[in-house]
Amino acid sequence: MKLGKPSQECAVRVMDTIPLLMRFIRADMRSHSADSLSIPQLRSLAFLKRRPGASLSEVADHLGVTCATASTTIERLVQRHLVQRTDHPQERRRIVLNLTPEGKDLLEQSQDKTRAHISDILEDLTPEQIIQIEHSLMLLKNVFEKTELSP
Repeated sequence: MKLGKPSQECAVRVMDTIPLLMRFIRADMRSHSADSLSIPQLRSLAFLKRRPGASLSEVADHLGVTCATASTTIERLVQRHLVQRTDHPQERRRIVLNLTPEGKDLLEQSQDKTRAHISDILEDLTPEQIIQIEHSLMLLKNVFEKTELSP
C-alpha cells in the first residue's frame, strides 16, 4: 500500500509496531506479577503512578471501561493494600486515588523486570542501532506528549 506522504507511511509503522510492543510489555509484566494482578490492575497502578490523586472516572477513561468496572478493579487493589482511596477535600462525592507504598513497590518491581527483559532482547543490536531507537522513541514521545496535555 503506497500512501505517499512520509508522515502517512510513518503512521502505518507506528500503528503496526506500538500494539506489538504493548502486547509484549503487558504479557511480560503480567508474568512478573507475583500477586497475579490482572492487566487492568497493572494498568491502573501505572496510571496512578503517573497521575497521583486521580479520580475513579479518570481511571475508567484510561482503561476504556465504565466507572462501575473501574470501581471493581480499584476495590480489589484497595483490598490488597496497593491503592489508597480517600474523599476529595472539596468535592464530597469524589474520591481521590493514590498508590500505597506497597502498590508503588510492586509496580516498580514488575517494571524493572520487564525493562531487564527488554534490555536482554535489545542486547544483540549495535550501539548505533540502540541510539537510533532511543532517538526515534524520544521524538515519538515528544510528539504524543503534546496530545495528553489536559486543561
